[in-house]
Amino acid sequence: MTHWRRRVADVADLVVWAARMKGPTLGRARLVCIDGRAGSGKSSLGYAVHESASDVGSSALVHLDDLLDGWDGLDRVDETLQREVLSPISQGRAGGYRRYDWHLARFAEAHVVEPVDLLVVEGVGSGASSYASWITLLVWVDAPAELRASRGISRDGESLRPQWLRWMAAEDALFARERTRDRADVIVDGTGEADQAVVLC
Repeated sequence: MTHWRRRVADVADLVVWAARMKGPTLGRARLVCIDGRAGSGKSSLGYAVHESASDVGSSALVHLDDLLDGWDGLDRVDETLQREVLSPISQGRAGGYRRYDWHLARFAEAHVVEPVDLLVVEGVGSGASSYASWITLLVWVDAPAELRASRGISRDGESLRPQWLRWMAAEDALFARERTRDRADVIVDGTGEADQAVVLC
């Protein structure tokens, strides 16, 4: 295992431990929300937390990108997540959503999210204050703007730079309003280079 993957796995184990130290907040489930700006490393951590949690109980992972209605859907995605996934699970029922296909620019197949011991939601805006009482642990992943933009454009292509810049402006407005980093229980370094990878708040 590479140093970076080992570091992410260690952070994930810590996040799962911190969540399990608290009682369920979403029905019988614990809800871990991994928030931060695009390109910060949320998806890598989300996969690792899901894998770590699966070793000690049932776990599910939801990528908020799959619920977004394209590049302009950021202001509405928390409502969709709350209505379609979190509210049913809080009542002990399965939730679900239709995955957004970014290449075809439309919603595609349906996905079911069963009630589990630990539900991981990762993505920009996942730690919304509108359902803060359901969040067991709010994780914020930090990385500099230059690194985030480089990662995103390398992944999506130079042709999408205008969309990326517009998205980053929308993120700034969202997080200024939500104060997500200030509300976080855990802050994670997304660069993989800081001496202190995790801060427990």
